[in-house]
Amino acid sequence: MTRSVAPVPRWAIYSTFFFSLVGLGLSIYLTNAHFNGAQDLFCSDSGLINCTKVTTSAQSYFLGIPVAVLGLCAYTVLSVINSPWGWHLKNYWVHVGRFVLVVGSMCFVLWLLSAELLIIKNICLYCTGVHVVTFILLIIMTIVCPVQLGWAVSGSE
Repeated sequence: MTRSVAPVPRWAIYSTFFFSLVGLGLSIYLTNAHFNGAQDLFCSDSGLINCTKVTTSAQSYFLGIPVAVLGLCAYTVLSVINSPWGWHLKNYWVHVGRFVLVVGSMCFVLWLLSAELLIIKNICLYCTGVHVVTFILLIIMTIVCPVQLGWAVSGSE
């Protein structure tokens, strides 16, 4: 049995591509700062906002991998599959993967945010930017993907 995908609104295609590129840019910046020294971050290093403390903490690694690198990998994939070309792919599982990647990324963001607030007790503005972009993508995906993938009935039926 082959599964088909319904078209999505143009606003969703272009906004997800835009936000994926924003997330990619932030992830590139954070990955560069990770490998070239967190002091390269253009951010406060005192008070509640302390990017250096957050990006050099024990929580900046997950299973021995820098979180910045994980974000870079996720946003590289998202930038490809959220491009206008990616949205027009006919493979059902690419579209399922897009939704699953964004949901999984948001779960990871919630863990990172709790680590920033409860363990590190500081926040990083660049990390927060990635968190906000991920949340925006989740909202858009939650609106369009269930109908696109046939998991929900569209309002026009």
